[in-house]
Amino acid sequence: MESHSSGGVGTQPAPPEVGLHARVLEHLGTAICGGEFAPGAVLNIDDLVDRYEVSRSVVREVLRVLASIGFIETRRRVGVTIRPAHDWNVFDPQVIRWRLASASRLAQLRSITELRTAIEPHAALLAADRAGHDEASDLVGLAAKMWAAGKAGDEERFLRLDIEFHRRVLLASGNEMFVRLQDLVAEVLTGRHKHHLMPHHPHEEALRLHAEVAQAIQRHEGERARLAMVQLMEQAFEEMRSLWEQTAEPVRLI
Repeated sequence: MESHSSGGVGTQPAPPEVGLHARVLEHLGTAICGGEFAPGAVLNIDDLVDRYEVSRSVVREVLRVLASIGFIETRRRVGVTIRPAHDWNVFDPQVIRWRLASASRLAQLRSITELRTAIEPHAALLAADRAGHDEASDLVGLAAKMWAAGKAGDEERFLRLDIEFHRRVLLASGNEMFVRLQDLVAEVLTGRHKHHLMPHHPHEEALRLHAEVAQAIQRHEGERARLAMVQLMEQAFEEMRSLWEQTAEPVRLI
């Protein structure tokens, strides 16, 4: 976070502990998701200090964050122990990112796609009823830009537009609880890109379905928007499944 004094002094750099904290948290969170520490395993603070070459205060802060998302708990006479996966806050974007980086990647992609299939089609249906003229027009414009980026093979631009498209649909639904899922959707789309579970050139059907969703919302055709989003979710998972099978990587379900 930037800090400015009232006397006009420039931005001060973040303390070194901030970077150390993020590094240790990312590594330890990914290790837990990857099964390096089994449920019930005890984490020793001194061992973690030695392993990551950081201070005890950094380790304690990391453990505080892990406890807040259900990864660990402190037991009397036992210490800090790993909790089973069903206790984790699986909606936390950090947890999603760590699971996508682990051997449980396919399970994470499957569960999020199932969640998205339950929510986003209904969000599209609501958006067709509730979106204003400008909101709907922006969605049509985003779909057109996605088409151009996809055809050009511009993966970075396509990813940014894809995240924005789905965020706008959730916003246009007018349901504040749906809107809270936008970070989750952004993490899984980013994870697909990072872990090469997206084709270099999006399938034309995916491009067409984004345009179909946008046009249906613009024309206030709720059922058409819902069905197009269902097809988009199904098509996305089939893309991931196909690419995953090509890698021949092992699948571990949690």
